[in-house]
Amino acid sequence: MRLLVVEDDKDLNRQIVTALENAGYAVDKAFDGEEGLYLGETEPYDAVILDLGLPKVDGVSVLQGWRRAGKLMPVLILTARDRWSDKVAGFDAGADDYVTKPFHVEELLARVRALLRRAAGHATSELVCGPVRLDTRASRVVVDGNPVKLTSHEYRLLAYLMHHQGRVVSRTELVEHLYDQDFDRDSNTIEVFVGRLRKKLGVEVIETVRGLGYIAAAPEKV
Repeated sequence: MRLLVVEDDKDLNRQIVTALENAGYAVDKAFDGEEGLYLGETEPYDAVILDLGLPKVDGVSVLQGWRRAGKLMPVLILTARDRWSDKVAGFDAGADDYVTKPFHVEELLARVRALLRRAAGHATSELVCGPVRLDTRASRVVVDGNPVKLTSHEYRLLAYLMHHQGRVVSRTELVEHLYDQDFDRDSNTIEVFVGRLRKKLGVEVIETVRGLGYIAAAPEKV
């Protein structure tokens, strides 16, 4: 899952990005509203964390610009302001949730997980596909109750497919949502990660749809 953090406080930006990366996400960052607006309009993000008090272009205007451009990704706004009117302005501009500074990083992570779940139509933090269970809260995968150790890229790939279970996902879409903008992207590496995942999981939950991509689906019972 690929996220964008738009926050002008460099220390806080770094803290949030580090926490998200440690939780298994690919993360891009911006330090002002102008850069954030551009990235949100040109790159495909699964969710955005957006500060309201930004230089160059304020956060509400950034969010309004994204929504006018038809961008539907969930947006969590950050604000040091505790006035209800600021929160209302954020929601009216198209925000999905908010956190008031100062905040605990664990709360931020939990709200991001909730946004991603709701956007994909899931009700709980555990995603299930046949015998495979993926706990988004602990970034843990088990098969038939047995833990499976995955690399960060393998986990991102499996998590994305399971968030969009039952839908064919192209290699291009996977590349766009698994890597940050600074990563040297190569769609051929997706095949390598899929092969490794299948071997580690030991069950057929990732199907290849020739010419279209991959789909996560529970294996048929015999």
